Amino acid sequence: MGFQELREFMVNTQLISRGIKDERVLNAMRKVPRHLFVDESIQYKAYDDMALPIGEGQTISQPYMVAIMTELLELKGSEKVLEIGTGSGYQGAILSKLSREVYTIERVDVLAQKAGERFRSLGYTNIHVKAGDGTLGWPEEAPFDRIMITAATPKIPDVLMEQLSEEGIILAPVGERFSQQLLKRTKSMGQYSDEYHTPCIFVPLIGEYGW
Repeated sequence: MGFQELREFMVNTQLISRGIKDERVLNAMRKVPRHLFVDESIQYKAYDDMALPIGEGQTISQPYMVAIMTELLELKGSEKVLEIGTGSGYQGAILSKLSREVYTIERVDVLAQKAGERFRSLGYTNIHVKAGDGTLGWPEEAPFDRIMITAATPKIPDVLMEQLSEEGIILAPVGERFSQQLLKRTKSMGQYSDEYHTPCIFVPLIGEYGW
């Protein structure tokens, strides 16, 4: 099968079959070429049901995890989104299809540079990349309607909560070093409500307010 057929197969067998229902999310997963976000030597694995290495001790999350995290953000298309942990840029590319603007921060300079080059070459014009400590957020661009943390954290840093807009949603894998659950925290009238979702294992969030 060609890459387009593999994407369709991925959506049908890994996402829809596991309960991903948001058609906008499914369509974004059908369109974004995941194989272009990994090294050429492993592109043949790009649509398999697994995380893949991207260098510097980091990974690109399995497609299902990208889809469920994206679905939990409840994006309508007008949101300003902050992503903590750019990695390969794949998650940011998916978010850019579903929101107005994406601001993404990567701790590892070389990964931030590569992601920025990918975004430019693929024509993603509404993604802004910065190299730095993601646990500090991007205060000069705050507030954000949605915040996604794509690395494991013992708790959601307060500094990121302060950058969330009213009626906003922040999502993060929260828990122990080798075992987390997705925590969806919604802000309404200055109060927060929490929902726990899928168990998961992410690389650690490194920074002033991470591990």
